[in-house]
Amino acid sequence: MRMQSQLFTWQALLSIGGASLLTFYIVQYTKALLDKLLPRRRIPTDLYAVAVAWCILLAAQLATGTSVDWRTCFLAFANAFLVAAAAGQIQAKSLHPPGGKDT
Repeated sequence: MRMQSQLFTWQALLSIGGASLLTFYIVQYTKALLDKLLPRRRIPTDLYAVAVAWCILLAAQLATGTSVDWRTCFLAFANAFLVAAAAGQIQAKSLHPPGGKDT
């Protein structure tokens, strides 16, 4: 079995694991900057995560050659909520790891 030299692949970004991990990192690294750029229009983190996940899923669909029409966009939008929820769980586990003091 040949090891891939990439951390993320387009196929991995179409999975909930890959998409949620990338969503988690993008939100973590950009949310504070976004809040500084738009101080009067604070976007809730959950909604921001859905938007980021939607962009990731659409980009992965485009990159893999899937024709993007209204069905693909709607399905990516629906899946973005699942991906954002999984990214939120990654956030929760990073703040309160299993077996830590808070459990």
